[in-house]
Amino acid sequence: MELPVLLAILATIALGTYFQTVTGFGLGIIVIGLTVSLNLVSLNVIASVVSIVTLFNCLVALMGKPLLGELKILVVLVIGIIPGVSLGVFLLGELSESATHILRALLGAMVLFAGLSFMFKPKTRTQRSTTLSFLVSGFSSGLAGGLFGMAGPPIVYHLYRQPFTLDLVRSTLLMVFACTSMSRTVNVYAAGDMEASILWLSAIAIPLVALVTM
Repeated sequence: MELPVLLAILATIALGTYFQTVTGFGLGIIVIGLTVSLNLVSLNVIASVVSIVTLFNCLVALMGKPLLGELKILVVLVIGIIPGVSLGVFLLGELSESATHILRALLGAMVLFAGLSFMFKPKTRTQRSTTLSFLVSGFSSGLAGGLFGMAGPPIVYHLYRQPFTLDLVRSTLLMVFACTSMSRTVNVYAAGDMEASILWLSAIAIPLVALVTM
């Protein structure tokens, strides 16, 4: 990898990390959206790198702070996330070999959905959604996280519709993203797809992520 390309990737990671530290989401959308659209690196590689650095970002951001997430909600979300991630990683492996154009179209649709969600804040509900809706939201986020390494859009949209405080939403998002990132990394490693390029790029990015997060 040439130095200008590496610096461009690190710059997008720094930008995404800062945004996620402040808002609780956005790292995957920014990094993957920019790097893939600019053809800086393959989706398979950057999705795995984002998963690893997201895990570190979430852990550093939560360090020394009270965990405000509600246990029942977190458990339901995680139950949905784990199978979603596994399916997403599997589909990424299948589509990246046989249907790259479909994969890019799905990624574009996800980025567009995320952008519209940011522009038009969802209307807050007066009552909390059903448990099933959190389960579906968790599965959708896991699927998006497994496919693209960006689990944010489905869960962000759902949580911001709930009658929760911003601190509760942010804390819940960080814990959910940590779980999604860990699950995805384990799935990629178990499938034997943890390439050397993923490891060394992550090793370079992690200190930067920790610095920006603090």
